[in-house]
Amino acid sequence: MKGIRAYVVGDRSVVLEEDAAKKLYWDGFFGHPFTTPKPKTQEDVKPPLVLSPLETIYLTEKGVLRPIDVKSGKELSLEDLWKMWGSEDVKLTYSVYKELRDMGFVVRSGLKYGSDFAVYEFGPGIDHAPFLVDVKKADEEIDPAEMVRSGRMAHGVKKRLIFSIVKGDKINHIVFKWVLP
Repeated sequence: MKGIRAYVVGDRSVVLEEDAAKKLYWDGFFGHPFTTPKPKTQEDVKPPLVLSPLETIYLTEKGVLRPIDVKSGKELSLEDLWKMWGSEDVKLTYSVYKELRDMGFVVRSGLKYGSDFAVYEFGPGIDHAPFLVDVKKADEEIDPAEMVRSGRMAHGVKKRLIFSIVKGDKINHIVFKWVLP
């Protein structure tokens, strides 16, 4: 499905067409259906489907979305989206988001776990996310206490912790496993 209209409202975009919302959600677990927090069937996905900035940028880059500014009605380019949302932090997290998505993983917000991402092999409702990902700059110092806190959280919810270290165009992923002495 190409050229799906997504209306950009503030820091989100919204898909209003029902068939498009269902396809985006079930074909890649993009977005969150506004009315159903945890859809179990295709019929549970009703518009509006709310997409994050990372999802909007990714799907626009892939030619799937046509983002439209809700105020002006003007179609937005990928460059327009980067101007709106392209802080250094967004660029950093997007590089990891894009790499993981391109590798076939389903990448969702990890906010409830205190991480940048929860990463699924198949998708929410199909499997549990086996990984929590924190994105770090290569020159960023990592506080050992932060590493322990993140590791304990990941272990407590039966997930592996990954630090994705970004330096320029290169991303290194360090996977941690909690080991009891």
